[in-house]
Amino acid sequence: MDFILRLAVALLLALAAQPARAQLMGHGGPVRAIAVSADGRTVLSGSFDTAAIRWSLSTEAAEQVLRFHSDAVNAIAFLGSARMATAGADGRIALWTEGRPQPDAVLEGHTGPIVALAVSPDASRLASASWDRTVRLWSLSDGTSRVFEGHSQNVNGVAFTPNGKSLVSVGYDLAVRIWRLADGTSDVVTLSAPLNAVAIAPDGEIVTGAADGKLRMLGADAKQAGEVAVGPTPVVALALSGDGALIAAAGIGGTVAIVDRKSRSLLRTLVGPGLPVWSVAFLADRETLVTGGADGKIRRWNARTGDPIGSNLLGTPADPLAPYAGDHGADVFRACVACHTLSDKEVQRAGPTLAGLFGRKIASLPGYRFSDALKTMDIVWTPETVAKLFEVGPNAFTPGTKMPEQRIGSAEDRRALTDFLGRATSR
Repeated sequence: MDFILRLAVALLLALAAQPARAQLMGHGGPVRAIAVSADGRTVLSGSFDTAAIRWSLSTEAAEQVLRFHSDAVNAIAFLGSARMATAGADGRIALWTEGRPQPDAVLEGHTGPIVALAVSPDASRLASASWDRTVRLWSLSDGTSRVFEGHSQNVNGVAFTPNGKSLVSVGYDLAVRIWRLADGTSDVVTLSAPLNAVAIAPDGEIVTGAADGKLRMLGADAKQAGEVAVGPTPVVALALSGDGALIAAAGIGGTVAIVDRKSRSLLRTLVGPGLPVWSVAFLADRETLVTGGADGKIRRWNARTGDPIGSNLLGTPADPLAPYAGDHGADVFRACVACHTLSDKEVQRAGPTLAGLFGRKIASLPGYRFSDALKTMDIVWTPETVAKLFEVGPNAFTPGTKMPEQRIGSAEDRRALTDFLGRATSR
């Protein structure tokens, strides 16, 4: 029963802290990147679990799971009507069309993880920032690229200027580089802390987020124009409202600072469950903010009031475990429902469906991209092997898995879980 007790304690602590409620839940790892479609109806998220998910904000449900990358999906972008880009720690960029199960094209050239993407104002080009210390500019019509070299350490952020004639990149080397796309030369501004993120306002002002918890602003002339301290921990993600009035700065400490850009004042701090917030994005209404956390959940906020928005739905219009109310095994399984469905008729989540689980060889389910390490294992899922998985933990039982580490210490709870799976996944 210690597993259930831990869940109950965690729930009570979360309620006591009154964090924003989770709206979209389906990733099996931290939500590293978020983008919002131009019409504000759709969110695209990328996660450490190697998947990207396209969500409907009206139904709070996953509409498509994009699986291609072999490592964390660190950056995503909408490319206009029905097109998307995902980029990952595997150094590749995949270009997608809504509804298609495989990428239309794959852009390769980086030799290190890609951590940021930016789309040109005319949506004809894509910029990528990588830990290989380069920025690349890709043509979305033919896939060709230009390489911009100059950073001496990891490049963490990239953004286009409003006129599309320049790129701005930031990195661990303290440098802000403003690249003139006409000739590939750059101006360099050196700041006083490593830089993790960059955003550019409609008037051309550059906003950077740094490891010392400060935002620093540069004018269109590249001269320093102000700074705001937003917290004691590193800023890891930035977003600007469409009109450029508000800045959202996400911190590794679990908060999001809302800053009035013109007055350089901290308006409020949004407090979640205390885990790192890895990604932020504004909706088209200029005041609704979506955030992605280390707990794999996406939350919505009113950035002006600080209030959470929406219901407490867990990624689907109804609780998939409602038919099993009072079933102890279902209660144990609730910790898994964020990533796995019980039926192959449901929209696939971050993990493979468990329909027909018992008797199936590991990593053999068609249509799901498993870790290469799992494909070499000689494991068949039975009540005994599932129980062992949660007794010793996924990292020990299935080394190389992308599954988050979790254990169930109670033999009674493990038995209740496997009994439940035997009933629920054989339908």
